[in-house]
Amino acid sequence: MDLGVVLQCTPPAARVVELARKAETYGFSHVWTFDSHVLWEEPYVIHSAILGATRTVVVGPMVTNPATREWSVTASTYATLNELYGPRTICGIGRGDSAVRTLSGRPTTLATLREAVHVIRELANGRAVEHRGQTLRLPWAPVTGPTNATQVWVAAYGPKALQLTGEVADGFILQLADPDIAAWTIGSVRRAAEAAGRDPASIRICVAAPAYVTDGSETELAHAREQCRWFGGMVGNHVADLVARYGDDGSVPAALTDYIAGRQGYDYNEHGRAGNRHADFVPDAIVDRFCVLGSPAQHVERLQQLQELGVDQFAVYLQHDAKDRTLSAYGDVVLPAVRPSGAALG
Repeated sequence: MDLGVVLQCTPPAARVVELARKAETYGFSHVWTFDSHVLWEEPYVIHSAILGATRTVVVGPMVTNPATREWSVTASTYATLNELYGPRTICGIGRGDSAVRTLSGRPTTLATLREAVHVIRELANGRAVEHRGQTLRLPWAPVTGPTNATQVWVAAYGPKALQLTGEVADGFILQLADPDIAAWTIGSVRRAAEAAGRDPASIRICVAAPAYVTDGSETELAHAREQCRWFGGMVGNHVADLVARYGDDGSVPAALTDYIAGRQGYDYNEHGRAGNRHADFVPDAIVDRFCVLGSPAQHVERLQQLQELGVDQFAVYLQHDAKDRTLSAYGDVVLPAVRPSGAALG
């Protein structure tokens, strides 16, 4: 299993770059950032700095959207970064949340997301594509062939979005670490891929969630929960959309939807922040299920459960007060357990 880290583009940008560099030294393979240009600094500028300060990590947004950025500009950005630093970019994309809602917009339709995935991937990898009524190609971008230099991974929760992911995406991003929900969503993606004539095993699976390492005590666990409760509020924005669309018809597991019954609005000024006052409705049980909290051994146990479900990467949301401690524990204990080295002598 690979490990990724998800960073906010919170000033100073140099601190974001330093956390990315540190993550690479601990063996993390991917560095992701939020893409919400009103709430935080511009991610692609910071991506360039991260790539320049590192040697191997793959860098991209978790997640961008088709609404706030013109698709050919997004593709050109990836192709340019690949030319500068080698094929080390990835595009995480969804329908849109904070980036569009802070501009009084709405998430895009799934049809728009489907088209955007195709256009961005083709252009970023040097291929011609139909866009806005004409055939476009970035003439300076080399054609990468069957192995895309920039892959497009789709973030999804609901049945139709999961179906789209299985049909067109290079990878699937699930933003929560509950094994039961992971099993349901991964199964949905794989069935959709098979129905579309694709190899289900070709779709990479990424689970992303806050991880907070403690000493195993109840006192530190209680603190970790408060540091990570914001995540249930963030996921609740997407879940509220699912409930509005599907209701309680059984299309979406109750394990994902029931907890938002006490949700009373959301303030994006506190989006993705520890201490978010609009996440009080999130119970401890949801924090424990959606996030990974506890001793290093408990983290290893959860990640091994996810690994058995077919998860290829666990991406650590690092929005809390124990960033360095968490990175260190993952590098020293968790990573060796989920990605062990071979023996020197047989």
